[in-house]
Amino acid sequence: MSVSPTMSALELRAASSLAGLYALRMLGMFLILPVFAVYAGHLPGGENHTMVGLAFGAYGLTQALLQLPFGMWSDRVGRKKVIYIGLALFAIGSIMCAMADHIAWLIVGRAVQGAGAISAAVTALLADLTREEHRTKAMAMIGASIASTFAISLVAAPKLAEWIGLPGIFLLTAGLTIAALIGVWKVVPNPAVSRFHSDAEANTSRLPQVLKDPQLLRLNYGVFALHASQMAMFTVMPLLLNQIGGIDVAHHWWVYLPVVLIGFVLMVPAIIYGEKKNHLKEVFLFAIALMFAAQLGMTLWMPSLTWIVAWLGVYFIAFNILEATQPSLISKIAPTAAKGTAMGVYNTCQAASMFMGSALAGYLYQEFQSPMPVFALCALLMAVWLLVSWGMQAPLPVKTKMFHIGEEWSGDVGRLSAKLGAIDGVKEAVVLIDERVALLKVMQAGYDEAEVDRLIAETNIATT
Repeated sequence: MSVSPTMSALELRAASSLAGLYALRMLGMFLILPVFAVYAGHLPGGENHTMVGLAFGAYGLTQALLQLPFGMWSDRVGRKKVIYIGLALFAIGSIMCAMADHIAWLIVGRAVQGAGAISAAVTALLADLTREEHRTKAMAMIGASIASTFAISLVAAPKLAEWIGLPGIFLLTAGLTIAALIGVWKVVPNPAVSRFHSDAEANTSRLPQVLKDPQLLRLNYGVFALHASQMAMFTVMPLLLNQIGGIDVAHHWWVYLPVVLIGFVLMVPAIIYGEKKNHLKEVFLFAIALMFAAQLGMTLWMPSLTWIVAWLGVYFIAFNILEATQPSLISKIAPTAAKGTAMGVYNTCQAASMFMGSALAGYLYQEFQSPMPVFALCALLMAVWLLVSWGMQAPLPVKTKMFHIGEEWSGDVGRLSAKLGAIDGVKEAVVLIDERVALLKVMQAGYDEAEVDRLIAETNIATT
């Protein structure tokens, strides 16, 4: 039976609605990034930058602690139940932040926000609602919604903060979250069958394999360093735009808009070159080196608004390339049956870095009353990343293909895996009978698709 080349109406509805859910929730999170440090400083206790850093990063701490447990919980009690609870926590935390009359209560509210750790449950629900051959496209829709929301937030947040203040942004966040909750209830389809998906969920039995893989450890450190530096930068950059640039918060978008656009535009040819020409490692290392240059430049030379804009431009070019290439590297490097686990660990490291980056930045700024130690820390993180990544193996130019196994098939799983793995151009194959799926890692330049189709037909594997 041939694979359908297009997503069904239900799959499109599921992918678009869950991408919208992500966008609404991430918009609420991203909107505070460029304005939090300035407005939180006006609260009682906010004159202590260490407290501001803790408030900024508290979200990441509870997110890191609960992200994987919430995903596993959704396997037992149902995806939507966990998503409802997570969104309710995020909304409650947002209201607490809006009502906070002291920086300490803002820390508590941010921690409650982060406790709504639903990303793993949302990914699992998307896997339940899409066929294997279309799951990558569905995941890409979510990725695109996150990237666009981040860019929109950097530009929109300063003006919103002028109109409604930080409490107003938190109330807006609560409203967006409630809208997302209603969307899950009314728009997102209910899966006919819910099962574990190794390509989309973390499996505790595979954690040792993932945590011992040196290639994956490099990437886990990388996402930690990248997002710790991002949070550290946004802990102090709004203050510098005020103090050095002389720009009030409402007009910070004048700076963010051009540098974000430049970053997106220049990211595209770099990614195409890396993926199509099989130079992903070279592009990756170049972007890390570029990020190091940006952080070192911010440390040593930022005397005027012109130089702030210049270094931010370099930063966003590197950031966008790294943000796009790292998930691709995870997909290529991770063992086929442990991809979901590898991504779960990767996302947990990213969440933890949000706490560590902002907390350390707040502490350093408070102690030294200067942004230089903050950017020096970021430059050090980048230098270590470049060093540990230099010896990484160049990833094979591969992609993952997934095929559904018909419920009626009950053959020899090991033999089928071996046969699929022996086909020309197939680098790895595994059949997971409990999930009714065959996962193949195949060469991008081509594999013997006809032979795969023949074997699939012979073993009664349905591909729709």
